[in-house]
Amino acid sequence: MDRDIESIQQARDLMNKARAAADAFARADQPTVDRIVDAMGRAAETAAADLARVAVDETGMGRYEDKIVKNTFNAVQVREYILPLKTCGIIREDKQRKVKELAVPMGVVAALLPMTNPTSTAIYKILIAVKARNAIVFSPHPRATRCVLETVRILAEAARATGAPEDLVACMSIPTMEGTTELIRHRHTAVILATGGYAMVRAAYSSGRPAYGVGPGNVPAIVERTADVPKAVADVVTGKCFDYGLLCSAENSLICDRPVDPQVRSELERQRAVLVKPTQRGRLQRTMQDPKTGGISSDVVGQPAVEIARRAGIDVPDKTRVLLVECRGVGKDEFFSREKLSPVLAYYVEDGWEKCCERSIELLEFGGIGHSLVIHSNDEHVIHRFFEEKPAFRILVNTVAAVGAVGYTTGLAPAMTLGPGTWGGSSTSDNITPLHLVNIKRLAYELRPYVGIDAPAVTPSSERGVAEMPLAEDIARIVDSFMEERRARSRS
Repeated sequence: MDRDIESIQQARDLMNKARAAADAFARADQPTVDRIVDAMGRAAETAAADLARVAVDETGMGRYEDKIVKNTFNAVQVREYILPLKTCGIIREDKQRKVKELAVPMGVVAALLPMTNPTSTAIYKILIAVKARNAIVFSPHPRATRCVLETVRILAEAARATGAPEDLVACMSIPTMEGTTELIRHRHTAVILATGGYAMVRAAYSSGRPAYGVGPGNVPAIVERTADVPKAVADVVTGKCFDYGLLCSAENSLICDRPVDPQVRSELERQRAVLVKPTQRGRLQRTMQDPKTGGISSDVVGQPAVEIARRAGIDVPDKTRVLLVECRGVGKDEFFSREKLSPVLAYYVEDGWEKCCERSIELLEFGGIGHSLVIHSNDEHVIHRFFEEKPAFRILVNTVAAVGAVGYTTGLAPAMTLGPGTWGGSSTSDNITPLHLVNIKRLAYELRPYVGIDAPAVTPSSERGVAEMPLAEDIARIVDSFMEERRARSRS
């Protein structure tokens, strides 16, 4: 059998089994669901380091220590956030409006995974899907198949040992474009969770099935003149080099308010960020740019700054964390103004928060609209102007954007799928949780009786007074009186 045909058949088989598992699991109560989710999360926590190692070895991307952090974040913080949520039975009741809401699982979730964050995203999607009483089937990136299969195996075994049906959590071992297309268009697919490149997300949206997807990040980081500059710069560099820039929420450009430019540059140097010289810029771009697409070459995605510099023939200190490229424009003619998925940071200097604001809008509109933005400032007026006006749905303040947007350092819902809203072509601007994977059935009682124009008015029995309601004794008395009158008439 050809590989594409084998992949299609595998997708069909997994979906049929998952549908049977979903039907059985739909009857589970909240304690059962929570027990299974907790067991899976704890199993993922125990395996976090092993899964990080498998992911790095297979994909060749990212930093082992940071992948442990990402795996643990999903195994622990996502688990702890979702466990208290009600996803079974009646989840809300409005007594005044006489409406009850019942959570109903969607069915089977088709999940697409990237090679940038494969194991952490798999843990997250399994937990939120099962918490909502759904089955889930993965199509991993071909370059991340082994590590995702291992993640699914560990969590599926924990689920079965705690009472989950067989085949509730599954993964394709032969991922092809044809097999993935079959998965997302299958008749049993209730909803798609798409995390990955632009083409993958667009394919999910055009599949004819409901889908939640993400857009590119290209997150601007603004350091305004009232900021705590040492902390702001440390946050930006930390976010840019976390897992070597693989998170879509990672900082991609630093926009510096001119009065603090000298201090910011000094702090960047102290944080081991190296400014690329103008004479080295072209070499760096040729190393990072895919000659066929014009975008970022997969050869540099998730690689350390020192390695990228070495490939470009640029001499930097061994402990360099980030490469800085000074930029003045945004768009196709400025290669470094796009999302870079690596520890390479564009650097802009603007005079005043209004100019910083304009530059951040340019960056978001070029690639990243609706996603996230971080501002480092102690001026609440400026912060709220950014909150009210910028085309991003996560406005982060004085934190590391890479991990703040996903809810690690902030109070946002912890998630690895971040909706960019309608601005970014998505149906939601939320961080996706189990509540996005349940249907809500509603029971509603009449509040305001409706009478048609030509219909006689009818007063509901529940609204008629006691005096209007004839009792059995009254009826008997009326009948006796009527009969007595008839007998009297007969005698006369």
